[in-house]
Amino acid sequence: MNTQSGYCPLTGTQGKKVDGATVKSMLSISLRTVQDVQYYFCRDSDCNVVYFSDDGQQLFYVNDIRELVYQKEPDNLDVPICYCFRHTSKDVRHELEATGKVDIIADIEAGIQAGQCACDWRNPQGDCCLGNVRQLIKHLSKSG
Repeated sequence: MNTQSGYCPLTGTQGKKVDGATVKSMLSISLRTVQDVQYYFCRDSDCNVVYFSDDGQQLFYVNDIRELVYQKEPDNLDVPICYCFRHTSKDVRHELEATGKVDIIADIEAGIQAGQCACDWRNPQGDCCLGNVRQLIKHLSKSG
């Protein structure tokens, strides 16, 4: 068990800092359990922990979250990859196969420009999904 600050206590994976508001908005359990501490997002798909506290004493698991988490189920085509505009990896795959390009990025960018994005509250990782979408496109383009 890794007790180093910022590292998942179950896997030792370095976490990504997330705002407490993100954690609160994503939890499907009582918010009485949320403390005023730094939380981290665990990206490891083999780990059932989504958020953990800086001291590693508090863990929130996949079953505690309102949404399916893309990083925890990257092969599930129905999990959102973009939480604000509800795009899934299936959408990205179908668009790439059908047209050879992905207009979903333009749609997301237009939504961001229009001020319609709320990644810090809607995306479990607490920030923009574009990196995930671009990474999936790159992966699919190489393997396709």
